[in-house]
Amino acid sequence: MIRRITLFLVLYSGLAALTNTQAQTNDITPVKSSPFKSNFYLSWGYNRAWYSKSTIYLKDLSNTYYSETERYHYYDFKIVKAKAHDRPDFDQIKDVINITIPQFVSRVGYYFKKRPDMGIEINYDHAKYVVSRYQTVRVQGQINGKPVDTDTILNPDNFVHFEHTDGANFWMLNFLKRWQLYKTPKNNLLNVSYVVKSGGGLVYPRTDVTIFGTRVNNRWHIAGWVAGVETGLKLDLYKHFMFEFTAKGVYADYRKVLVLGPGGGSAHHHFFAGEVIGTLGFQF
Repeated sequence: MIRRITLFLVLYSGLAALTNTQAQTNDITPVKSSPFKSNFYLSWGYNRAWYSKSTIYLKDLSNTYYSETERYHYYDFKIVKAKAHDRPDFDQIKDVINITIPQFVSRVGYYFKKRPDMGIEINYDHAKYVVSRYQTVRVQGQINGKPVDTDTILNPDNFVHFEHTDGANFWMLNFLKRWQLYKTPKNNLLNVSYVVKSGGGLVYPRTDVTIFGTRVNNRWHIAGWVAGVETGLKLDLYKHFMFEFTAKGVYADYRKVLVLGPGGGSAHHHFFAGEVIGTLGFQF
């Protein structure tokens, strides 16, 4: 409940800021002219994520036989309100070769010349979504032709494990708005702004699924859509460097997730997610 309230406040504050750009105070004024000669930027960083509970629907009526488990798969059921968590893997950051293993983010953006307080950004979050193992959930539907409606433990060895850990992968196109909070006089040593980003896009996951003992780490594919708001502080340093610390709330709808490869069933679910994000960037 606390996470839902926090997510609602992030979304509400971001949307309010976007739709009320005329409501300024003496301390927060719109950026009337860019403090930089150039407007493009690239940034890279990392995130932590929290997820709402999600009901996951799994279906495979192909009656496919899997030799490794010596069984047929024929099911159509849902896992009700499953809990999930992220997997930050920050211990891999120290190894330069593995900097893309943790939950990283990247951005490419542009602030308009004629309206330097507004811009556009391509926004990518490599967040990881892991359904918690061994939790007790309600399972409803049918498995191998038999009706099921009972509390069940999510045991990965003999039932189900489900995760988007090569990325829940939010790809978004965002519109930007910023308000200048502080600027060092007579130079561009430091410029502090409040930033709001709002937009939407696609989810492009690679889903690792184990079901009835059969495991497949599926290929990346477009599985649905995502929309959300990000808001926080932007620090511009020495003309060409930038740092952002933001909070983000999204709604992600995975409409068609691969379960055991093409033709081997599918899943769908949706959830709210909250993120805390830190990025470093370069402006040119």
